[in-house]
Amino acid sequence: MAFRPRIIPATDFQPNVGVGINIPFSNPQCFISNYTSQDALKNNIINYFLTEQGERPDNPLFGGGLRSFLFEQIANDTFDGIEDHIIIKLQEYYPSIQLNEVNIIGNDTTNSITVTIKYSLPQQGIIDEIEINFG
Repeated sequence: MAFRPRIIPATDFQPNVGVGINIPFSNPQCFISNYTSQDALKNNIINYFLTEQGERPDNPLFGGGLRSFLFEQIANDTFDGIEDHIIIKLQEYYPSIQLNEVNIIGNDTTNSITVTIKYSLPQQGIIDEIEINFG
């Protein structure tokens, strides 16, 4: 019988130790900290995809570059391109993440696109999803 232990980061056992900051920055004082590795991972992926390559001075290759699709036509070909882009970028920068599903929904009326990324991190027992709206 196979035994697959869960790997739980040490910071998850310390509820008063922040491991990252939440996105968007909506707290009037400063930043809102997150205290679990699951929340930190989710915010890191959002930050990665909303950052363009070359935008960070010390790390010019960082960024998933989803904003480059901002002015593309709302069409199935565009959705396929966005999905392929997400798959490649996640495999490249977050190889330990297992991508479960990518849903892209376009709205012609509001001229907006909603990207939903469902992923898991099997070693830690994390299953989560991200929703990014463009429009």
